[in-house]
Amino acid sequence: MKGKSDIVEDMKIENILKELSKSNFRSKFHLKVEDKKYIEKKGIDTIRKHAYDLITKRLAPKDLKNDGRQTPMKGHPVFIAQHATATCCRGCLYQWHKIPQGMELDKKQIDYVVNVIMAWINKEYNS
Repeated sequence: MKGKSDIVEDMKIENILKELSKSNFRSKFHLKVEDKKYIEKKGIDTIRKHAYDLITKRLAPKDLKNDGRQTPMKGHPVFIAQHATATCCRGCLYQWHKIPQGMELDKKQIDYVVNVIMAWINKEYNS
């Protein structure tokens, strides 16, 4: 059973996904057939693990020497989701999610980013 804070986060994620869908740039991203097959093959739990790994290594550190260029536009469903959800770089993360730049992401922030990514992936996968 979800607690109150989980419900609040779900509502926040639903609201941000709705706002992102209004962006001409963000709304152009969709999972391709190959991406859906990859998710099916690996399983959604593995995709979530990949998301945690990618966010922890590529987005969470304080100093990112290639910020703004660290997320490919293809190659993994998480990469596509990052662009669709504005979690691809620290600039987008600040602009859309108000998570400050110049500091390492904490566990709660990483969890939030992964939850946003996975909510988008689940919507896309099931559409």
